[in-house]
Amino acid sequence: MAQKEQTLKSHIKWDPLFHFFLGPVAMFMLVDTIVQLVRNPGWPSAMHVVAGLWALVATFKIRLYALKVQDRVIRLEERLRLRELASAFAGKAGQLTEDQLIGLRFASDAEVAGLAEKALAGGWSRKQIKESIQNWRPDHWRV
Repeated sequence: MAQKEQTLKSHIKWDPLFHFFLGPVAMFMLVDTIVQLVRNPGWPSAMHVVAGLWALVATFKIRLYALKVQDRVIRLEERLRLRELASAFAGKAGQLTEDQLIGLRFASDAEVAGLAEKALAGGWSRKQIKESIQNWRPDHWRV
């Protein structure tokens, strides 16, 4: 199956199981346990609230850990890509922030060095870098 073309407006990835099931169900569980605590105050109801809170926090922490690992891999990939494509810039790649490197991952090979130079000089954010990309390089492997 052919991958959908990505652009600035279409690159956000929705994970249906997380965004439409795990997150909402965890939130519903917490709200329901709080309602039950108000209706039936007591130690067992309080423990259900703690369990509901645990489910909500665990759901989001698990997601955030995966995203953080992904960000670290992207940071490494982009430093290696800059070293390979723009050897003159490779020494400065360590000065780019994690946010800037993540934004650069969508830039084509032809424009990544120029955008990296501008991002470093101007202190650009991830959003500014993405908005400046002319030839979008899709990333279909995101979490």
